[in-house]
Amino acid sequence: MDTQAKIKEIVTSHPVVLFMKGTAQFPQCGFSGNAINILRACGADNLHTVNVFDDEGIRQGIKQYANWPTIPQLYINGEFIGGSDIMTEMFESGELQKLVKS
Repeated sequence: MDTQAKIKEIVTSHPVVLFMKGTAQFPQCGFSGNAINILRACGADNLHTVNVFDDEGIRQGIKQYANWPTIPQLYINGEFIGGSDIMTEMFESGELQKLVKS
């Protein structure tokens, strides 16, 4: 399976997916830590995380998959939502909480 197909499989197999640097227990960048904290505050119990440091192909491929240059990247119900800044804005407006619960 090529990297893009692997990413699509991950994104479509889980309701909430965060591609991040590190793990939910040990984020390895401030933006990934912020993303995890926001998702926890939204009550994302069904969160699936992917540590991009575990697979260089995914680390590079995810940037092409959504045509988004940075990590973390959030996907909900197979749809690209955005990175840490967009997540923060959506959380502050209450929009992200609604998406996570859907």
